[in-house]
Amino acid sequence: MSSPAVSSELKKRILFTIFILLVYRFGTFVPIPGINIEVLKKFFASEGANMFGMINLFSGGALERMSIFALNIMPYITSSIIMQLLTSMYKGLGDLKKEGEYGRAKINQYTRYLTIILAFFQSIGVYYALSNGDNNAFISDSNIFMWTTCVSLVGGTVMLMWFGERITSSGIGNGISLIIFVGIVSSLPSTIIQVFDLSKTGVYSWFTIVIFFAAFAAFLMLVCFVEKTYKRIKIQYPNGAMMKASGMSDSSFLPLKINISGVIPPIFASSILMFPAAIIQFTGGEGDFLVSALRRGGGLYLLLFSVLILFFSYFYSSIIFNTEEVSNNLKKGNCFILGIRPGTATATYLDKVVSRLTLLGAIYLIFVCITPEILVTHYSIPLHIGGTGILIMVNVVLDLVNQVQSHLFAGKYGSSMTKKRRVRVRA
Repeated sequence: MSSPAVSSELKKRILFTIFILLVYRFGTFVPIPGINIEVLKKFFASEGANMFGMINLFSGGALERMSIFALNIMPYITSSIIMQLLTSMYKGLGDLKKEGEYGRAKINQYTRYLTIILAFFQSIGVYYALSNGDNNAFISDSNIFMWTTCVSLVGGTVMLMWFGERITSSGIGNGISLIIFVGIVSSLPSTIIQVFDLSKTGVYSWFTIVIFFAAFAAFLMLVCFVEKTYKRIKIQYPNGAMMKASGMSDSSFLPLKINISGVIPPIFASSILMFPAAIIQFTGGEGDFLVSALRRGGGLYLLLFSVLILFFSYFYSSIIFNTEEVSNNLKKGNCFILGIRPGTATATYLDKVVSRLTLLGAIYLIFVCITPEILVTHYSIPLHIGGTGILIMVNVVLDLVNQVQSHLFAGKYGSSMTKKRRVRVRA
């Protein structure tokens, strides 16, 4: 049993997190000034809204309503990925990251500045996309609406960035991930309602609906299983005999996830595939053939999507897991992988293991991301969240459960230590 103080602290954190998320959901219904709602609905009902599909999914429909949180937290995610890439590529930032708390604070500060810059350019892009041509979603062509759009969207992104940091520090779970999670989950009720409406009209039978939900549950279980699966590489400590004699373990394990690169490869791949359509729409050029060839669910789209996921899986895993650095750290600590010589041999062995795991992870990501695309486009199943949304949902829930368990375990450990320290004094 955890102590009452820890339980009370955990409840406060949970309630604070729920409060911030409710404020966020309320903000997704606050529109920016000067929007023509009817034209906006027509735009998102057309094919031209495909390039905004991922942002609209992650924002919980805020982009479709053009609310102040329309960009959601995506500029911050993009800037974080860019800073992570720059940290691994440039020695100055890499050394800054190694300076402990001060270095991390400086990198976070740079990330915030880059977020504001990206949000500004994205807000301008959204304005020109919605004000292009005869279907102007704004009530006037005045430039004042461009600036109000930029100020509203950039301000909304900065507010969400602050919300996420407050949840991480004073709430429970990772704040940025929870904001994206709430946006994705908010689309599930409409999907369920749409499925039952299709059953009432005779499109689907009740047996088909049961099969659909059972398959969806099995799909979630598969994602949970893979995300919780690790390959454990045995690490041997020096002075093993002395450690055994003192009752300590003389070895541990280096855990390597099957899906090392996480959800970054499908996000990058889908963004690149949406880029040509965005350029054509912004410039007003002729590119109907290219847009139709890269339509979601098409053969060329699925092929390029799979190839890009494979490429970014290897690219990103090589950045976040530096085998030479891990090998050097093991060598400095006088540790070694059982059966492998320290130094270059360890780095070569880890390269082989990581390469094989990355291939398995890429195949898994391709299956998870391609399957919903095929079901939606070829079988008209209203699974709007897609494979990327499912991956994010599962990872956020698993991380949240782990953090709650950590709080409860810390409270239980602390209470047991307090009881042991109590000394009975005789008068």
